[in-house]
Amino acid sequence: MTRRPLQLSIVLSSVLSLTAVFAAEPVAFPRTTIDLGTVVSDVEKSVRFYVDGIGFRELPGFTVPADVAAGAGLTDGKPLSVRVLVLGEGDSATKLKLMSVEGTTPRTGDNDFIHSHTGFRYLTIIVDDTNAALARLEKIGVKPLAKSPVAIPETIAKGLFLTCVRDPDGNIVELIAPKK
Repeated sequence: MTRRPLQLSIVLSSVLSLTAVFAAEPVAFPRTTIDLGTVVSDVEKSVRFYVDGIGFRELPGFTVPADVAAGAGLTDGKPLSVRVLVLGEGDSATKLKLMSVEGTTPRTGDNDFIHSHTGFRYLTIIVDDTNAALARLEKIGVKPLAKSPVAIPETIAKGLFLTCVRDPDGNIVELIAPKK
């Protein structure tokens, strides 16, 4: 009778040990930034917002043939023409890939707040000057949301302000910076 619990204990101990070994195995990432692909309703308006308003820089884009996009599960057989915007320099710079896809239906429903529904809800971009960012956005007709910019509590980040705006498709973009 005592033999069965002992065997079970040994098996469980082995399984837990193996789980710990595999869970502790480090994962290597050649780049520690992620690229974000975004389908937009009007790619020219979106490029203007992110380049002229926020300060991204545009790199050469690329196309994905219909058969490749369908084979990967990205589209139902539609090609992609991707505009690439970048923050920073080099291979590890953050990239925002914008594309319009024929026949895409704009998102409908409540999108007022980040808690309106699940999914990726906003971008956070660290800029160097809140006032300069607001001036760039004002030039293209973009106004901050609610009472933005608001001071971030000093217990979180001293001297920084949070400004929220919406891109042309209504996505929230959060800008964090000091006021110079």
